[in-house]
Amino acid sequence: MTFIVQNKQLTLRSVNSLYIKMAAVSAMGFSQHLSSCNDLVPEWTSREVSTGTTIMAVEFDGGVVMGADSRTTTGAYIANRVTDKLTPIHDRIFCCRSGSAADTQAIADAVTYQLGFHSIELDEPPLVQTAANLFKDMCYRYREELMAGIIVAGWDKRRGGQVYTVPVGGMLSRQPVSVGGSGSTYIYGYVDSNYRTGMSKEECLRFTAGALSLAMERDGSSGGVVRLAVINEQGVERQVILGNQLPKFSTV
Repeated sequence: MTFIVQNKQLTLRSVNSLYIKMAAVSAMGFSQHLSSCNDLVPEWTSREVSTGTTIMAVEFDGGVVMGADSRTTTGAYIANRVTDKLTPIHDRIFCCRSGSAADTQAIADAVTYQLGFHSIELDEPPLVQTAANLFKDMCYRYREELMAGIIVAGWDKRRGGQVYTVPVGGMLSRQPVSVGGSGSTYIYGYVDSNYRTGMSKEECLRFTAGALSLAMERDGSSGGVVRLAVINEQGVERQVILGNQLPKFSTV
């Protein structure tokens, strides 16, 4: 009887040991399978979604013209080719977004919320400078955590059309013309040589469309269509220039 019990104990131990070994082998195989699957996953899937972009805004007498391309990238992969980067903040205040798509969307939503309450308290439309200061405060406060470059533009009854730049880090400055995003480095010369004070609305539209088209030809992170917005006392006028309708600069 004792021998049989001991054999039973020995058998149970052997079975338990066998199960443990089988589980270890199975886990090892599963981890190797996961590793091999991860090796097959493209690198861009782990990259941050970015509005690597070209954005622009120009003041004219009576309002502003804003423009942006529509390409959103994840590394080298084009995640969205028709993004709308002209984000409404209030009735006559818009912003152009560049940097991390998630960061800029979160900032724009927060500023829209705060500016709406501010307008209700004043019982009148907010100032463009107020919106720009809200963007500046948020971008500066969270400068270590966020990657966001913003152009704020719009019209108000006190100062007319205005363009404010809030680059990465949270600085704020007003400029008659502003460009931003990865494609802006390709068009500074074009902007300097073609911009002049006192341009009409139509001239600003052609100037903005030409600058964005040139950047989209050279910058791999910019592309798609050109979205334009005219903001003045009458309201907001939106335009879209499709890819086959863009001005051409390359002769190749």
